[in-house]
Order: sequence, then structure tokens, then C-alpha cells
Amino acid sequence: MAKKLIDNGQFESSCLILPEHKVDWLTRQEQILEKKITVLDDQELEQIHRTLIDSYNRRLRIRITVFDQIEDKVYEGVVSTINTYLMEIKLVWGNGEYKFINIDKIISTSI
Repeated sequence: MAKKLIDNGQFESSCLILPEHKVDWLTRQEQILEKKITVLDDQELEQIHRTLIDSYNRRLRIRITVFDQIEDKVYEGVVSTINTYLMEIKLVWGNGEYKFINIDKIISTSI
């Protein structure tokens, strides 16, 4: 069985994929694995923290961009809880829907 999975055995020959598609797919997989969270400087971190605190204190609606390995996610809502021990916030939007977001994963915020 193991012999079928190596060299051009049954596994590779049973796939219906063009060679150029295989190259594109392998390149895309490498890009996904290479994507890492950007390192923010102190000034950007301070601005993010200030925006989160303003949203919490004044109940302002904010937009948060969160790092994800495949595609960064954008959320809009009001910060209802800041948990400094777990380093996460609770973002509430719409009909009481909410999401806990890790502060370390936040790339940017805006009011």
C-alpha cells in the first residue's frame, strides 16, 4: 500500500489535475504557510489600545481588522468587555451577536 503513495503511484495518477494547476496549487499552499502576523510598533499598538478603550468607555462603534492565516477578517461593533488577563475583548454587534477577539491578533482599528 505504501508503495502506491510514492513515486508516481496510484495516488498521483488517480488525481485529475493539470501540471500547471498542480504548480499553482503548491505555490498557493506555500504562501498560506508563509503568511505570518505583522509586527506592530509601539505607536500602532498604543493607537489600537486607545481605540478599544474609547469604544468601551463611550460605546463607539469601531472597525477591527483581525489577522487570519488565509485572509484577514474585519469586524464592526462595540467593545463591551476588555479582559486584560486573557488579553481579549468582547465585540458586540447587531442583535446581541458577539465575538471574543484576542488582542494580540488585532492588526488595526478605526472609529
